[in-house]
Formats: sequence, structure tokens, C-alpha cells
Amino acid sequence: MSHLTDEHVCANRSVEVIFARCPARGEPGGRILPRAAVGVPPTPCARKVLQLLGVTEMSAVPEVFRQAVAALTSPAPRPEIEITEVRPPKRLAPWAYALAAEATGPDGELATSRLVLLHDPAGQEFWNGVWRLVAYLRAELDPEVATDPLLPSVGWSWLTDALEDSGVEYTALGGTVTLTSSARFGDIAGPERNHDLELRGSWTAFGPKLESHAVAFHELMSTAAGLPPTGVAVLGTRTGESQRPF
Repeated sequence: MSHLTDEHVCANRSVEVIFARCPARGEPGGRILPRAAVGVPPTPCARKVLQLLGVTEMSAVPEVFRQAVAALTSPAPRPEIEITEVRPPKRLAPWAYALAAEATGPDGELATSRLVLLHDPAGQEFWNGVWRLVAYLRAELDPEVATDPLLPSVGWSWLTDALEDSGVEYTALGGTVTLTSSARFGDIAGPERNHDLELRGSWTAFGPKLESHAVAFHELMSTAAGLPPTGVAVLGTRTGESQRPF
């Protein structure tokens, strides 16, 4: 998975929120720190980025949004899941934050996803609230199951089961599941055919305490990649035998 550049800017029309890759105190390397979003005072590196962009006042970022981002990023994913911060979409809400995730299952199943947090203090039509989470998921499929007519329903259950098992309180859940198939021609590396499941789902949270939503996102990724339950080893799987709950 590609990493962020040294300077990451999430902007709407009025306020810019800066994410910078800076060496962490006491660490030889660096890590991505959402300092402006969660209210942590900027390091000299981050402050320099702010000054270069002409942004010196971050008080306009709502404190409740900082708290929501901190809650969403506080649960640690399992080691097989790699999560990074990415540029959030613009114009969907006054405030937005996004994460990208990638995981590969024991049989090579690749799953990639994004989770977007939207906050509109005025609310939006169909949200039934002011906090909206949007998940985009793509999972590779084995050819043996790609034509199963029940697959869309099974894919949607990955999301609903993750929300319920994580104890998430939500409303206005909706989305789509799409099955895609592509064929390669000519001098292009990779298998001749690819089959993918694409899930797009969104739901409304009841407040900024989003820890359970993050746990559900991690669970969704684990299921899509065919990862076994934490602490359970997979032994003796046959080639091409997926661990997903099909």
C-alpha cells in the first residue's frame, strides 16, 4: 500500500486541516500523525507545514470532530491489517476524515477498503443525524464462487454482521454490492481473469464515540480477506479453499 507524501492536506472552503509526516519524538523514523485533527499540538515539522500553507489558526476545527477522529483511530487493528490515513473526499460534508485499509488472507485473498467519516453539524437529508460513516470495500474472489447468485447477499452480511457483532448503534444503513469480472489480453501481467466483490455501505452514528465503528471496520476487513478469528491458526487448507464465510 502506498504511503502518504510528506504533506497531506484535507481542505474544505473555509478551513484546512493538515496532516504531516514528521519524526515522532524519540523515534529515528517517522509516522503519520493527525495532529491538527485530534487536537495534539503540532510538532515543529507540522508547524512549518502550517506556516508554509498560510494556516496558523486551527481553533476552527470543532472539538467534537477532533474527539470523533481520536475515537475512530484509537482501536488497534489486528497485525494482518494495514491502515493508513488518506485524503478524504471533498464537498460531501463540512468535515471529513478517511482511512484506507489492506489485508491479505491465508490463501492470498486481497481485500482493500476505505472508511470515511463525515460530519455536518446541520445534518443532511437521509442521514437522520450529523455523523455519517461510509465504507468502500473491494475483495478478490475465487472463480468457483464468483457466479454464486447468493454472493451479493453474503457480501452485504459481512457489513451487517460486523456492525452487530461489534455492538455498533446506528441508523439509516444502506448500500450496494457489485460483482465484477475482468479479462486480461496482450502483454499484461496477472491472471487471465479477475473476479471482485465491491461493497459500498453507509450508516449514521449517534455521536462522536466511534470506537465500536472502528472495530466493526476491522472485522469487515478480516472477513473480506478470509482471516481466521484472532488466536486461531489455519492448518491444512487446500489450495484455493477460501476462509471466507460463503
